[in-house]
Amino acid sequence: MTVADIKKSSEQKMQKSIETLKADLAKVRTGRAHTGILDHVMVDYYGSPTAIGQVANLTLIDARTIGVQPWEKKMLSAIEKAIRDSDLGLNPSSQGDMIRVPTPALTEERRKELVKLVKSEGEGAKIAVRNIRRDANEGLKKLLKDKACSEDDERRAQDDVQKLTDKFVAEIDKILAEKEKDVMTV
Repeated sequence: MTVADIKKSSEQKMQKSIETLKADLAKVRTGRAHTGILDHVMVDYYGSPTAIGQVANLTLIDARTIGVQPWEKKMLSAIEKAIRDSDLGLNPSSQGDMIRVPTPALTEERRKELVKLVKSEGEGAKIAVRNIRRDANEGLKKLLKDKACSEDDERRAQDDVQKLTDKFVAEIDKILAEKEKDVMTV
């Protein structure tokens, strides 16, 4: 490993932390309907758990309703049961060969709970970024100890890793602020 390898690897890992945070926040429900909230719902498809997106077409009917169109008519009841049993608090209803999933309006109390959840997800991402910084700094110290780099190079690299950390923490704060605003918007 060289100093450049450590910096590049750290940046890639920090970017992955940001992407994971975005994926986790996409699951947090806001007042509007979006098909992403059903992504982790698993349907019993002939005995094996399968993602809902692989057995049905998900569409938005209006701002508060998701339409689920199963590709096989006999999957209708299994999909409806999977949505009802999920921890999302949704109550689907079948209409012919389609399932309508209305998303209820969020109460002020529920919005505040969601903001707390968003903040804890963000804190987890910040901790991950800081752990990556710590690992990078340990790698740099090991290079210095093994005399693979000079003290000046190690110090400069630690400063660069710190700048990277600051940049990604600021990006996490920005993402959290946007999501918090989104959740609190009625």
